[in-house]
Amino acid sequence: MINMAAVKLQKSVVSQAGKHTASVIFLHGSGDTGPGLRSWVLDVLGQNLAFENIRVIYPTAPLRPYTPMRGAPSHVWFDRHKISQHCPEHLESIDSMCDHLSAIVQDELRAGIPKHRMVIGGFSMGGAMALHLVCRHHQDIAGCFCLSSFLNKDSAVYQAVETAQRPLPELLQCHGTSDELVFHDWGEKTNTLLKKAGLNASFHSFPDLNHQLCRQELELLRSWILKKLSI
Repeated sequence: MINMAAVKLQKSVVSQAGKHTASVIFLHGSGDTGPGLRSWVLDVLGQNLAFENIRVIYPTAPLRPYTPMRGAPSHVWFDRHKISQHCPEHLESIDSMCDHLSAIVQDELRAGIPKHRMVIGGFSMGGAMALHLVCRHHQDIAGCFCLSSFLNKDSAVYQAVETAQRPLPELLQCHGTSDELVFHDWGEKTNTLLKKAGLNASFHSFPDLNHQLCRQELELLRSWILKKLSI
């Protein structure tokens, strides 16, 4: 068994062109890595997701046994009993990873970036991980985004949103209508339940998009990040 307590997450970073005044933490999907997601974004956009004053950080999840792959090791943020809305969350692994990712938030704080100048989000499993990290542990950041993601129907995130004592960060959620791995309906239901719990959330559908990124989606994300982190 991997000693998760000893893990320090690796990071791939796209540095800002000018003074560092804000940060984005972008979490990859299952089986990917930080450099892999950074390269994918570059391929889709034709350039890095880069800004004048915003640092973009792509952490890599450590290798761990992944139950949907019959226990084979994979770069995943947490374990799942199966890829389905209708099963309990693997909260032990989720909570452990929240601790590791919170260390990256602390690194940015030490670099002089306040939490209201941070955005956290991700693709697929990375988006679900971001929702746990933000809604349960870092409710004072600037925003959260989820691309092709879903939460289990009884997720601890919903309870955290319902019981929050402060306004939570705005959520940007995007999903392809032709997604055959994380169905569009799963993303839509997640968004509906988050709104019902009290989250300020938007949902954007991308016709004919499978479980992938697309240029229009990343351009929307870029504009949204600039809006949330404008000085």
